[in-house]
Amino acid sequence: MPQLPVYMDNHATTPVDPRVVEAMLPWFTEKFGNAASVNHAFGWEAADAVQQARDQVARLLGSQPESVVFTSGATEANNLALKGVMQAAGPTGHLLTNAAEHRAVLDPVKKLERRGYEATILPVDSDARVDPAAVASALRPDTRLVSVMLANNEVGSLNLIAEIGRLCRENQVLFLVDAVQAIGRIPVDAAELGADLLSLTAHKVYGPKGVGALWIRRDGNHIPIESQIDGGGHERRLRSGTLAVPSIVGFGAACEIAGDSLAEESRRIGDLRDRLWDGLCGKCDGLHLNGHTQQRLPGNLNVSFEGVDGDALMMGLKDLAVSSGSACTAADPEPSHVLRAMGRSDPLTRASLRFGLGRFNTADEVEFAISYVADVVMRLRQDANAGA
Repeated sequence: MPQLPVYMDNHATTPVDPRVVEAMLPWFTEKFGNAASVNHAFGWEAADAVQQARDQVARLLGSQPESVVFTSGATEANNLALKGVMQAAGPTGHLLTNAAEHRAVLDPVKKLERRGYEATILPVDSDARVDPAAVASALRPDTRLVSVMLANNEVGSLNLIAEIGRLCRENQVLFLVDAVQAIGRIPVDAAELGADLLSLTAHKVYGPKGVGALWIRRDGNHIPIESQIDGGGHERRLRSGTLAVPSIVGFGAACEIAGDSLAEESRRIGDLRDRLWDGLCGKCDGLHLNGHTQQRLPGNLNVSFEGVDGDALMMGLKDLAVSSGSACTAADPEPSHVLRAMGRSDPLTRASLRFGLGRFNTADEVEFAISYVADVVMRLRQDANAGA
């Protein structure tokens, strides 16, 4: 029996790897300099540490360090990209995104619309994927930006990003890729994807919360972006503010560890995910897999359960940490906008669980989850039938 409760919500956040904590600790105490202090050794030491982290993040993206702009997380990175690009292009313009994006993209798009910009929200298919042909059809002469996530945060489906990136390049439209859930879980080469901008965050890759980055393509063609935080000109005048050196050091260490272990870790986690799905199917009927069966993140399993009240299902799983959607929309009582966009019914949408398997999950935990979830589902169905 594993130690309870069992954590399987690694799409919401990951535990910080002990090796990352070890790398960060000195930067809270004896190495406390401000990376912007250019006149003494304490500042130089901090600046060198930030540069090393920039190198480590860039290597995970197959890129040069000059492309990495540190932020407080992917939400800020997405806001900087979306608002910064559109505002730099002028007071009007058009952008494209889709109905299954994270709220960190959809909400800034809504704000841009309120400020006079035009947006097209493309539909997605039954796997939450965007059709590149729909992107091509929706492009307009005044389209400034297209935003499509690499891996869906709820159902794990992978979009055809390289194909969409090629369309954007052919039409001279900038392309933002939210790669938050993909980084450290599948190989990501920003240039090969055709991205102009790419957002990521540390706490999804076993690093600390509160730090992320916006990758900006630098191939000789300047991408105009209007800064959203001013006051000192840090990060190439795109994101002012004193850099959080300990967190940035942790981000870099997390990216290096992820890159070194990516192939083996992805295989192991994918095997655990497959065992979880097979085990649940062996014990329960009426299960619906949400998301693409093959083109998905290795640790993602999103399942809808027929004949079960969603609230009662979550309440019954006190010893298992999973979610019923994105952690960033937990305050929203409405069913998952992603599952709705995929065409799932409200009952199935409400009765869905998102399992996010990660680095520290074990085979014993998977076996526990299979039996535990199946027992709760069968009990709830029996209770529902008895009350009918």
